[in-house]
Amino acid sequence: MKKQLYNRFWRWHFYAALFITPLLLTLTLSGIGYLFYTNVENKAYDHYFFGQSEHTEKLSIDEGIEKAKEQFKGFSVSKVIVLNDPYNTRLTMDNNNGDEKYVFLDDNYQIVGSQNAKYTFSNVMRNLHSSLFVGGTVVNYLVELAACWAIFLLLSGVYMTFKGKALKKKHNTSQHQKNKKWHALVGTIITIPMIVIIFTGLPWSAFMGNFIYTAAQEHPSIGMPKLQQTPPTSDMSEVPWATRKNEAPSSKEGGHAHHGGMSMPGMDMTNSNMISVQQLMTKVEDAKISKPYSIIYPSSEDGVYTVAKSSNTGVTGLDVSPYDEITTYFDQYSGNLISKVGYDEYGILGKWFTWGIPLHEGHLFGWPNKIINLLVCLAFIFVIFLGIKTWFSRKKKGQFSAPPNTSKGISVGFGIIMVVLGIIMPLFGISLFVVALIEICIWLFRKKTIQA
Repeated sequence: MKKQLYNRFWRWHFYAALFITPLLLTLTLSGIGYLFYTNVENKAYDHYFFGQSEHTEKLSIDEGIEKAKEQFKGFSVSKVIVLNDPYNTRLTMDNNNGDEKYVFLDDNYQIVGSQNAKYTFSNVMRNLHSSLFVGGTVVNYLVELAACWAIFLLLSGVYMTFKGKALKKKHNTSQHQKNKKWHALVGTIITIPMIVIIFTGLPWSAFMGNFIYTAAQEHPSIGMPKLQQTPPTSDMSEVPWATRKNEAPSSKEGGHAHHGGMSMPGMDMTNSNMISVQQLMTKVEDAKISKPYSIIYPSSEDGVYTVAKSSNTGVTGLDVSPYDEITTYFDQYSGNLISKVGYDEYGILGKWFTWGIPLHEGHLFGWPNKIINLLVCLAFIFVIFLGIKTWFSRKKKGQFSAPPNTSKGISVGFGIIMVVLGIIMPLFGISLFVVALIEICIWLFRKKTIQA
């Protein structure tokens, strides 16, 4: 029975690795790239981040914003990112075609330059890592599924390492046994840190990420408090993960909005009754909110200014300590602070992922975090390489040399383990049904062939 269980794990381990290795390599390599995006961007975009315009006239930030809108016709400002010195202020501008542009203003609020947001290093690495540049529900689920099966590979590998006594010292070992031993040893060492990295990345995933967020929203005691007002229409990456989908409050109209059917065109500042960005920044300062922070424009006449400090923005120079996370909402007409949510108000789940996501991204505790993540990722690539090498060292010429098939059905032990993993990772559980159907079809086909 133990041999049957071992062979079952071995067979599933082999086929899972065979199918998801290309995805795992892509995710790992893009993850390494994303680890160092701030370092790369600080060098590559030095002029945008720290440079000065040829124009030396001192402008207000609102005048700088107006100049940006004049220079880039068809684009409107959706976000203003206010960073600590020596970083320049960054505007996020969008048009009706869905194009996004970053515009940088120096300390005189003169335009330094602009970038196509789609092709910045951080966005390229993020899009490759999360959606393989393709995006869409199917691809996002596929990426998440690869991460889930990676956890199965790690756990099944640990099981086989100890059950198969792969680390036991042997005399006159063959090249195949050496490969197998190193594959087992390195894989066992990185299992826990790899699982931590994978699980701390799941809040951004399509299926499980939404499940986690929904649980955090519906159970404030473990998640985060709800703000019972009109929800914002935009999903902004600079808003902390823990409050990203919270319902934001509405501004008090006070006779300012709904004039003769007037509507606010998206995120453009065309309503003269709105306070200016400079006035808002004064209110932010009065509220004791220090730089860096992002300002997200109201998306409707009764919307609000959202001012946020986050530990996981994906914007160079904007990330803060989890303790400093805060999401605040200001009335767009009076500038009054309506409400705020800070780290201390998160539940245990919200706090866990507020720490976990920057740990996953490699900037929770500076360079040591980056180096640890880098070493784990490189070791994981090495394990994949050794796994492939181990297979080729035992592969017979002209044969596929897959692990032996099990003659018996799935054992109770194997079934319990897979059910537990399926509950913890629902998308993995769903995929098990597909695998089971394939196994049944293969079994029926073989049985029919034998009978014939």
